[in-house]
Amino acid sequence: MEIEHKGGLVSAHTIDRDSWKQVGLLLVTGYSCGYILSFSNLMLVPLGWTWGIISLIVIAVFAAYSSWLLAGFHFINGQRFIRFRDLMGSLFGQEMFYVTWVSQILILLITNMGFILLGGKALKEINAEFGGSSLRLQYFIIITGVAYFVFSIFVPTISSMGKWLIVSTILTFTYIGILLAVVIKDGLDSNRVKDYEVRGSDSSKMFNAFCAISAIVACNSAGIIPEIQSTLRSPAVENMRKALHLQFTIGLTFYYGVSIVGYWSYGSAVSEYLPENITGPTWAKVLINAVVFTQSIISQHAFIAPVHEALDTKFLILEKGIHSRANIFRLLCLRALLFTLNTLVAAAIPFMGDFVNLLGSFLLIPLTFVFPSMIFIKVKREAAKTEKVWHWAIIVLFSLLMVVTTIAAVRLIVNNISEYHLFADTRQS
Repeated sequence: MEIEHKGGLVSAHTIDRDSWKQVGLLLVTGYSCGYILSFSNLMLVPLGWTWGIISLIVIAVFAAYSSWLLAGFHFINGQRFIRFRDLMGSLFGQEMFYVTWVSQILILLITNMGFILLGGKALKEINAEFGGSSLRLQYFIIITGVAYFVFSIFVPTISSMGKWLIVSTILTFTYIGILLAVVIKDGLDSNRVKDYEVRGSDSSKMFNAFCAISAIVACNSAGIIPEIQSTLRSPAVENMRKALHLQFTIGLTFYYGVSIVGYWSYGSAVSEYLPENITGPTWAKVLINAVVFTQSIISQHAFIAPVHEALDTKFLILEKGIHSRANIFRLLCLRALLFTLNTLVAAAIPFMGDFVNLLGSFLLIPLTFVFPSMIFIKVKREAAKTEKVWHWAIIVLFSLLMVVTTIAAVRLIVNNISEYHLFADTRQS
């Protein structure tokens, strides 16, 4: 794989090479990963049917619009921006460069830790179905971290995912199809009592609702549109928007569909990990968890690749191939260090649900909604007054939402602090 030097851009990863269909598959399967198995609990239980569906629709519309808008700023005055931080730094100064980059790093690292925890839970569920020894969750988390590390060596960049995305697509449709069949069967069971009541005091309902909104934001965006777009061949803007269209049509149908069906079937009792609710058969539970684990190996790579790109560009020898003898030892060390730290943290704090809320509120809301409108106002100086008012309204509205949802997320973590135990096997109270 050649190191790229195109149009003055320097990156250890490929630029301007992939088709929109490949990126579209990456987005559809990436956002339909095993994370969706927690969305019924995180997004709909705190909101109930009416406000839940309204929130799902509204956030999806704004996320699609903001992503479409940001994709249009991949080129500004003939200059191409392959990283979100470079775009913000060029327009708003060095401070915004670091704010954007730190926000992205935290999002991507926490997302990857969540993937590691997700894979560990899937393996533990399989072990339990076969009546295996009661190994702690941490052992399965370590196995997952090793699997992710190995994959990152053989498939070092987003562009190199290629055929793996086809495998991911097959796996995604397989586990979602089986899961929906079993969940719908449970939901149609006339003996099952379903309760959709939103529980708690008025204040707790309000704060939990804002946490749910944070989770909805997290399930629609990762804050790395420019980084993914950089892999696309010309015309990059048009092709990125085609890929986004796939995400917010086909992709959205699947990850929202599973969330809604899971809540319909199990009501407020739906688990943070949906397969824990299903009643069988055993082969279906084993297959779902096995496919979720395998698919997560591929999906997680897309959301940690920008961190790999930054490290590779900084520390690899750019005149040599990424798998060359001169770079292979450095590549192994960089990947090993990253996944060792992420696996350690995931094993120590196996409670990602509450932290997804904080991720969506404090970090993703600005990157997804606020920054694209800031860019529009800065770049489109000659835009009509109504357009500027519209984007100022988005900035103000979502800045306020960021503050409120962050307070709600921090409050939830503080309230649950007694339930967190380092290296806990399960949540304890």
